[in-house]
Amino acid sequence: MNTDNSFESGGGGTVFDRVNLMLLLLVCALMVFPIYYVVMVSFTDASAYRIGELHLFPQKWSLRSYTYLFSTQIVLSAFKVSVFLATIGTALSLIVTSGLSYAISRKSYPARRVVMLLILLTILFHPGIIPNYLVVKQMGLINSVWALILPALTSGWYVLLMKGFFDSISETLREAAELDGYNDLQIFLRIVLPLSLPAIAAFGLFYAVGYWNTFFTAILYINAPGKWPLQLFLQNMLVDPQIAGGGTIVDISERNLPGDTLKMAAVVVTTVPILAAYPFLQKYFAKGAMVGSVKE
Repeated sequence: MNTDNSFESGGGGTVFDRVNLMLLLLVCALMVFPIYYVVMVSFTDASAYRIGELHLFPQKWSLRSYTYLFSTQIVLSAFKVSVFLATIGTALSLIVTSGLSYAISRKSYPARRVVMLLILLTILFHPGIIPNYLVVKQMGLINSVWALILPALTSGWYVLLMKGFFDSISETLREAAELDGYNDLQIFLRIVLPLSLPAIAAFGLFYAVGYWNTFFTAILYINAPGKWPLQLFLQNMLVDPQIAGGGTIVDISERNLPGDTLKMAAVVVTTVPILAAYPFLQKYFAKGAMVGSVKE
């Protein structure tokens, strides 16, 4: 009897943990292997790669695909555009989102309820593609990088989440700062923002990933190849590898680069930079994004 109880309480849990761990490792391997395969193919020499063959390591290592990509002007310009979007766009989005969230978190703000209602309307109702395009066109932003930033400068959902974070900050801190002679702007900059770094970091990464992965709006508003972001370049690259040479067939044929290794290298170039930011900001996700979303 005691043996059965010990098995149920200890041994059974151990067996379950091992089976669960094995299943999770299998799922993880299935998810990671396609990424690993793309990276390996991108480092494979053109002469050693055959479509349909599966190798865990390149039979012949080569950096020719990467060398070719970074030797073309269109890749460099697309990389600069994406970096601009991920840095300037993220900074502006954080300024607007945090400022608006702090304003509606203050109960003394007279238009608080009206602004919150307008924010909720943006979450519930979307104007659609054509009205957005007409607005961007009337603003003269077609073929401008700012067309990818200004229409997506903030998100109503992020504003409400950050408002919940600001609500969790003790009101006594604000009152003490007011007694010391601080105005609302000083309280926001010197007290609220330093206490909100986890939320700022988490939402900053959310915005950065969104700007880095900008694709559909770039199709709508950007026609000049020199102003493409990396994701739009990648889409055109996967359709036609000759786009990496600026549309010149001679460049690729002379360098004898097959389309597949070049495509895989383009995928790695567009994915790795933003993927590398996750380990540094991962610890802020749970604390920054969830604090204030659930009332204690």
